[in-house]
Amino acid sequence: METRRDERIQKLTLALKRTDKLHLKDAAQLLGVSEMTIRRDLSEPASTVVLLGGYIVSDPKNHGGHYFVSDQHGQNAAKKQRLAQAAASLIGENDTVFFDCGTTIPYIVDALPEDLPFTAICCAMNTFLALKEKPACNVILSGGEFHADNALFTPIGAHSILDDLCPTLAFISAAGIDREQGATCYNLNELAMKHHAMLRARQRVLVADSSKFGKVLPARIGELRRFDLLVSDSAPDKALEEWLAQQSLPLRLPDAV
Repeated sequence: METRRDERIQKLTLALKRTDKLHLKDAAQLLGVSEMTIRRDLSEPASTVVLLGGYIVSDPKNHGGHYFVSDQHGQNAAKKQRLAQAAASLIGENDTVFFDCGTTIPYIVDALPEDLPFTAICCAMNTFLALKEKPACNVILSGGEFHADNALFTPIGAHSILDDLCPTLAFISAAGIDREQGATCYNLNELAMKHHAMLRARQRVLVADSSKFGKVLPARIGELRRFDLLVSDSAPDKALEEWLAQQSLPLRLPDAV
């Protein structure tokens, strides 16, 4: 038997056939219910649409792939929030900052003061949706081909927006941190933008919550010594912490509460 929730999900699915995304407020008006009702509907399993950065979009899993932003967003949320506080404090007034793709980066954006003036360069839809809510931020989105699984835009052709910019710092997100393999991530299509940002930025900041320590994913970002700073929510095991010190890679953690 079809429930009222099922009916609402079906209406949202049909609406998304006419557009690529639907703001939560507009969806609430369309269905004649509160935003909280829609949030509750989409928090339950078996839905063809998901909530991403204040917008409702078709579930990327329906398009194929192997890493889904919608799956990873809520994973280790408390760790990401703690990491975000430590990372956000690195950004100063009028800095130009590259924000990588992945689900950790929007937490950093959310932790920034509303009145902080800065320029942001991004290459992922979920990061862009978070940045555009910061009123004092000038956002530059690198366009190109869109990849639904990790919400990433990859440039078409030889030119990249980073050819014309020199970021103060670059936040590079990793899904694995390992002594031998270095920093790794899920998708090969992320590597070109990460490497370009690392080349152009004055300071390269690796961000990974503590659940990523000791993990190795298929796509290799690079050796840990290529970074100027590692930001996480808590320290790794003693062996890795000592090894990081030997590599002269500082570790930045949140202030103790």
